[in-house]
Amino acid sequence: MRDVYQEQLDQLADELAGMCNQVAEAMEKATRSLLEADLQLAEEVISEDIRVDEIRATAEEKAFALLALQAPVATDLRIVVSAIHGAGDIERMGDLALHVAQAARRRHPQPVLPAEVAPYFAEMGSVGVRLARKAGDVIRSRDLAAAAELESDDDAMDDLHRHMFSVLMDPGWSHGVGPAVDITLLARFYERYADHAVAVARRIVYVVTGRMPGPLTV
Repeated sequence: MRDVYQEQLDQLADELAGMCNQVAEAMEKATRSLLEADLQLAEEVISEDIRVDEIRATAEEKAFALLALQAPVATDLRIVVSAIHGAGDIERMGDLALHVAQAARRRHPQPVLPAEVAPYFAEMGSVGVRLARKAGDVIRSRDLAAAAELESDDDAMDDLHRHMFSVLMDPGWSHGVGPAVDITLLARFYERYADHAVAVARRIVYVVTGRMPGPLTV
């Protein structure tokens, strides 16, 4: 009986890690659709978002069933509670990738980004995808050192997000209000995406150590 219970906990972790990989792929495609004005990629991200929502619902159902039927305590209880919260964070990452794809679709066939800011968004996309995949690895491994790395990795996204404001506030900005609004929103989507990946890692620290999520230290 205990083996079945442990298998259920492991399966829950695998599903969440798989969600991380799915939202990483979604953000990778969304970023490409943004940079290349690729409508087909944008549509793929938009249509596939429902799969992430379905996995979250399934994961939550399993977690609540474990709470009701197994009455977990200590580490097991932290695993189940963190899985419920983590599923929400990962689903939100999928929603943010969806928003990026919707921006690309909305402006198609015109590009969303002026040429001079496109490289920054390419880098934000790369950082975001890396964070999501690393969050999935941390869920499986419960490696505290790897979890802590996400905090420092997120600093790169924060730096890029701040830089966008300096670009938009530059007196030489010549692209008008519309592109500035798009860029402001898009930069925020990427920054929040990274924050949710870090939140997932913090919950793993909580699972392992019993400390409530906060700045990551090991």
